[in-house]
Amino acid sequence: MSFNSVNTNRQAVFALQSLNTTNGELSGVQKRVSTGFRVADARDDGGAFAVAQAVRSDVAGVTAVGEQLGGTRGILSTTFASLSVVSDTMKQVRAVLTRMADAAVTGNTRTQYEEQYRLLTSQVATFIDDAFYNGRTLLKTDVAQGGGNITSIRNESGGTFTIAAVNGDAMKLDPQEFVPTAAQLTAVDDEIRGELAVVLEAADPAAWAALLPPARTAAITAAFTALAPAELSSRQNAKILTLKVTEATAMIQPGGEFDVVDGLISTALNQFGAQMQFVENQMSYNAKKIDAMNDGLGALVDADLAKESSLLQALQTRQQLGIQTLGIANQGPQVLLSLFR
Repeated sequence: MSFNSVNTNRQAVFALQSLNTTNGELSGVQKRVSTGFRVADARDDGGAFAVAQAVRSDVAGVTAVGEQLGGTRGILSTTFASLSVVSDTMKQVRAVLTRMADAAVTGNTRTQYEEQYRLLTSQVATFIDDAFYNGRTLLKTDVAQGGGNITSIRNESGGTFTIAAVNGDAMKLDPQEFVPTAAQLTAVDDEIRGELAVVLEAADPAAWAALLPPARTAAITAAFTALAPAELSSRQNAKILTLKVTEATAMIQPGGEFDVVDGLISTALNQFGAQMQFVENQMSYNAKKIDAMNDGLGALVDADLAKESSLLQALQTRQQLGIQTLGIANQGPQVLLSLFR
């Protein structure tokens, strides 16, 4: 090919090719600088981009898991708060029961303690019934009432763990425990009748032995009816007091009703406390895992902006030189005109 041709300018072709190459490299550097990524899409590096997308998907999964675990922690925190207050209240209940187990506590003082017991046990029931978070509770086993076990996701691969619900109703004491029932009152009257029968028999054993059962029953009823209201009330109150003292004593004995309920509360506190610690540890682990994954992702696809900055300066200089070279090469055919002057 002749160098002295107006049809083909090799110098201009070479200069243009070099300039196009420089422009292409400059475009790539500008893309990396503007996006901050060495691999912004599959055109930059298909393999690295595919790996990066997989890592980003995992990060999104772990982030979603963290959000779900936040809800689980909310349920556990609510449950733990409820049981903590219940446990504190049960200490007061124990103190009241101990005082009520003392037969020397009578009259208005006992009445006040019984009212205090009723209020405290009612509060315990309220704390247990109100332990709801977003419509769910761990202190009921009935799913229809918002209770039941809770299964929560723990990682991006679908791994789960289950938090077992407990029967909160078993942790309640009856507020009406020391209100005598109709059966108890009947038993008290029957006991008084029995005492009257002993008195009647002792007064005339022979006559009493001669009486038939219906006649004895009638005699006992007559003696019971003949008791003065004050005496009858005194006898009844004394026996009801004994009944209440016995009941309070039985409740606070090892294996008694209070001991069993208090043990259930302590066990639930231990169980849910451990579960809450696990959830918090899992959330902390997932947060660190996201940081580690993002760090690895950055090493894979992030651009070294310090390096790109220096390369950008160099390419801009090459671009300017390429433009000047192309301009000089384009002036080459003009030299041929001087041959024809």
